[in-house]
Amino acid sequence: MTRGYISIGSNINRNYFITKGIDSIRQTFGTLALSSLYESESIGFEGDPFYNLVVGFDSTLDVYVIAQVLRLIEQQYGRTADSKKFSSRTLDLDLLVYGDLIINDDRLQLPRREIERYPFVLEPLAEIAPEQIHPILQVCYADLWQQMASSNQKQWRVPFPTAIP
Repeated sequence: MTRGYISIGSNINRNYFITKGIDSIRQTFGTLALSSLYESESIGFEGDPFYNLVVGFDSTLDVYVIAQVLRLIEQQYGRTADSKKFSSRTLDLDLLVYGDLIINDDRLQLPRREIERYPFVLEPLAEIAPEQIHPILQVCYADLWQQMASSNQKQWRVPFPTAIP
């Protein structure tokens, strides 16, 4: 089994789509480790605030199959293939890390650069995988978060929607 981490985000009907995203990932991978839920301002565009979290899962699936499953879940909940990077979205699912794989091709990037760039990705990842080592930087996520924690980007923990156990 390989341990992977998925970033989940939404700023359109957030409670509904975050709940549906978690449910769909759970149906595919089984038991999940859930970070806290964070609310943050939109980055790179004017839009409603986002909900973000990270889930950990175990799988034996090929990494490209996992990435395809995540795209299909996004599409099932209204995400279109031509969505702009910095725009509102119903559901954004990004495979952040899968074991110690390092991939950078036209289909997939692992680990995702967003880990190093955005508190809304790194803080929840560091929360559920503090001692996990970043495959390229060779630093644990807790230490990376300590280095980033002084970021100007504002985010805060919020309660999960009641539908999420």
